[in-house]
Amino acid sequence: MNLAYPDATRLAESVRGQEVSAKSVVAATLARIASYNRSLNCFTRVLAESAIAEAERLDRAIAEGQSVGLLAGVPFAVKDLFDVAGQTTLAGSKINADRPPASQDATLIRRLKQAGAILVGTLNMDEYAYGFVTENSHYGPTCNPHDLKRIAGGSSGGSAAAVAAGLAPITLGSDTNGSIRVPAAFCGVYGFKPTYGRLSRSGTYLFAASFDHVGCFARSVRDLALTFDCLQGPDATDPVCSDRPPTACLPHLSQGIAGLRIAVADDYFVQGAEPSVLAALEQVADCLGVRQRVIIPEAARARAAAFVITAVEGSNLHLADLRQRPQDFDPATRDRFLAGALIPANWYVQAQRLRRWYRDQVRRLFHQVDIILAPTTPCVAPLMGQSTLQLEGEEVPLRQHLGIYTQPLSFVGLPVLSVPVHRPGQLPVGLQVIAAPYQEALVLRVAAALEAQGVVAAPIVEPPPNP
Repeated sequence: MNLAYPDATRLAESVRGQEVSAKSVVAATLARIASYNRSLNCFTRVLAESAIAEAERLDRAIAEGQSVGLLAGVPFAVKDLFDVAGQTTLAGSKINADRPPASQDATLIRRLKQAGAILVGTLNMDEYAYGFVTENSHYGPTCNPHDLKRIAGGSSGGSAAAVAAGLAPITLGSDTNGSIRVPAAFCGVYGFKPTYGRLSRSGTYLFAASFDHVGCFARSVRDLALTFDCLQGPDATDPVCSDRPPTACLPHLSQGIAGLRIAVADDYFVQGAEPSVLAALEQVADCLGVRQRVIIPEAARARAAAFVITAVEGSNLHLADLRQRPQDFDPATRDRFLAGALIPANWYVQAQRLRRWYRDQVRRLFHQVDIILAPTTPCVAPLMGQSTLQLEGEEVPLRQHLGIYTQPLSFVGLPVLSVPVHRPGQLPVGLQVIAAPYQEALVLRVAAALEAQGVVAAPIVEPPPNP
């Protein structure tokens, strides 16, 4: 592992201070992508020409003494469901490849560019964001940089693997039921899902509108905070985007955790977890001095209701193509969409009723505590092609159960950060740091405290070079 590779914050400082040019940073990033991407299959599109041109423009601006953004010269990449002007938004599908290019960048891409970041490409994902594995039948699987025989997780698998392997210091992804947090856990990086509606989804290809979040991946907590601060803000073009004023999180990182009430989620959120996952959870709890346990009520029913809602909303979005082009879907996606189209309307209504009740129960917990800790996944990254998983001695379908601990939290839109715990000779484990809505600063403060003590970290993995 290469610990010397600078994070986004340090890169931007170096570019603004003219210690290094933006062009050389982008050129080095493109060279690393060229060396490793065939092995990993993170990128669906590399935008080398436009990235170099933008880096040259930024270098000229700095030389002329112009003010540049906080992410000046930092390369970034996005899950291939964010609109990139002039490119077709694939969303992991064959069907979308026949559609016209986007006329403008998604809101979050524009905001990163305004901060000086430089887009280098788009990233592989599960078709239409419906999955936890990024084993895409159209564009191939994304491999885990820690072990190429294992999955990167999904649906934002390309986004997580690219950060883990040093192909981009920051990436964007989306999270419906765990699609940022699951791959972050498997790839050993930070994956941040803010409060539902906190960041604009304008210019993204949605999966289930009442669940979809957008967020980011990084290798340091300060990179997450800096990126999140650059992404925040109301957007009238996204009807669910909050009009709350932005809250700067970066200045809060040094405040520590004194006075914060932190608890570990018990019962449902530890059932079925592998010993390595539970050991990592205890390690983090001990580091923070956490002794309190809480039970999030009816999490299993919340997860079941989440399945119903996402299946119905997702299938409804694709009904026309399911009728006219069923053969052009990834079979795993198509079959679940078809099942979702057959769910009775009263099931959906009942699931939404449970959702409102569950939201109120969970929010009451945050009258007692400020932060809740829980595993991100029940296991480390499974093998490529693996179809089942052992949970409490029972063999269960793999794809559906990788989100067992993430779905009940997406269900009510809480801000959650998956932090990476690395142990020598073992695959990484992810743990969720959870807070009440709009308390992203608290989540990042806890992660910063863990990072400062060396309990969580996201060093770059050196995967085998391209064959």
